[in-house]
Amino acid sequence: MLNSFASWKRFHEGVGRLATIKDVAARAGVSLGTASRVLSGSSQTSSDSRSRVLTAAAELGYVANGPARSLRRARTDVLGLLVSDIRNPFFSELAHAAEQEARRHGYTVLLANANEDADQADAYLQTFAGQRIDGLLFSPQSTLSPRLAATAASGLPLVFLNRTVEGIDAPLYGTDNVQGVEQVLAWLQRRGHRDVAFIGGPEEISTGAERRAAYLAGRQAHGISTDDRLLDAGDFLAGGAAEAMCRVLDRGVTFTAVFGANGLTTLGAVRALRERLGAEQAGRIEMVSFDDLDWFEFASPPISAVRNDASSIGRLGVRGLVDLIAGRAASGQRIPTSFVDRAAEGS
Repeated sequence: MLNSFASWKRFHEGVGRLATIKDVAARAGVSLGTASRVLSGSSQTSSDSRSRVLTAAAELGYVANGPARSLRRARTDVLGLLVSDIRNPFFSELAHAAEQEARRHGYTVLLANANEDADQADAYLQTFAGQRIDGLLFSPQSTLSPRLAATAASGLPLVFLNRTVEGIDAPLYGTDNVQGVEQVLAWLQRRGHRDVAFIGGPEEISTGAERRAAYLAGRQAHGISTDDRLLDAGDFLAGGAAEAMCRVLDRGVTFTAVFGANGLTTLGAVRALRERLGAEQAGRIEMVSFDDLDWFEFASPPISAVRNDASSIGRLGVRGLVDLIAGRAASGQRIPTSFVDRAAEGS
């Protein structure tokens, strides 16, 4: 990471030869005009050309254009914050905490919402590449893309918030997913559940992959069925989770509890159960969630949940990014979870 900062510092000081758009075009094997359109964010290029240009830009460490590079030589005290989905209460809380912490350090925050869409995230990364920001806080939606590779290769100080991407050397400030899943498994065992439906999230998102892996690794030890017909995955949004819950129901398997891999997933599962089974029968199935939403305590019956510390993640992420900008090391941190047992309150 310090090597990345050194690259960024040389970039700001104008030391050394920087890759030009001609270099990128030559490496990608495209015309100068095509390279220019891709790097300016134009949609008037083929997906193949776009991929080749962005990959070449990443390999060469190319960032924006000449005027933008000259503007970046001075600090601006502005940070970029790109969150996965501002509709998700977890990310709303995280963004609020990050913004307040940034202000305490003298920074203004430019907030962007990826809407759980990898292409939209890439578009914002392209926008940030041409902005005068000192560093970027990012919660990614997918695996490594050429655009993200180009952002990382530029040397711009970068930290990940709650989600990470393999192949990028940047500190992660996020939830301890293994601990959270273990808390759920222990609760399910105490409640006497064996047949449990697990509605996960996309495996290309690190939190989706980690929570599923932890569940699969621990279910047998906690006396929970290993019947994979009880497993399905949505998109970390209510609509996709409802569809996943319906697929489990269509398989004809029985279950006494449902574990939703995030708050909106749990919401979608509840909605599907009530629409398919009716409120009374759905109410006899216990729900547990990774993420705690405000309305869970008012549900009937109340929904138990892993509680993430989104505010701490936002604050620590900003502090880590400030360290990187200042040339100090930042190692990232996994934030402990707590568990809210509302079944105990209602029993």
